[in-house]
Amino acid sequence: MAIELSSAHRRRLRQIWRSAGWPCQDMLEVELLDHGLLQRLRDGDGRETLRVTDAGIALLAQTLRGNRAARDAHEALVGRVALQMQRAGRIVWRGLSLRARVGEGEGAGWAMAMPDVYSIRHTTVEAYLEPVVHEIKVTRANLLSDLRHEAKRAAYLALSTECWYVIRQGIAQPQEVPSDCGVMLAGDSGLDVARPAPKRPMQMSFGLWMALARATPVDNEQDQDAQAWLGGTDPDPVGPFTS
Repeated sequence: MAIELSSAHRRRLRQIWRSAGWPCQDMLEVELLDHGLLQRLRDGDGRETLRVTDAGIALLAQTLRGNRAARDAHEALVGRVALQMQRAGRIVWRGLSLRARVGEGEGAGWAMAMPDVYSIRHTTVEAYLEPVVHEIKVTRANLLSDLRHEAKRAAYLALSTECWYVIRQGIAQPQEVPSDCGVMLAGDSGLDVARPAPKRPMQMSFGLWMALARATPVDNEQDQDAQAWLGGTDPDPVGPFTS
């Protein structure tokens, strides 16, 4: 009977491929051996090792292609969201690593968060900054894994006045995302708000200010166009003034 290969099976197969193949002798290995993805070998001294079979290598290659496609789709959607925030007049960062204080009283502590898109309004008035987190999900497995980490989501909320999950259309229903976060659905035609994000008061900490000061925001295409004009270079040589 064929087994349903889980992420744990695939992870173990990768580990054995990268290692000398010493067996763990657990049930994961039993299933991988039974499925023909691993092979047992013995040396002259009777020591047993494991070898990934051709079928196992084919599965690893298939997994790699799937992960690469998901990563490309994820990065493309991150870029779409970042561009939309820029066009809304915001300063945008991608892939920040931020530390947030979560919890209250004796249970309070620090949690790390890496929001896919982090943005603030382009203003010199601190009260008007309105920092926003956008977390991008293009696969259901990745979304469910993220939602299981409550401390991670608490860190997103602590770092922003609004937290949004931007999910590829079809991988989940908006009600599966906790109500303290907004939901956007990403389809071929654009980004649609399925549920607005609750807005909360929030003052940016000194540590957060320093993290933003050390990081480089995403290049703003409008700023680049304006700079090109100031430098005497036409950013769009085939424009309305071309005869």
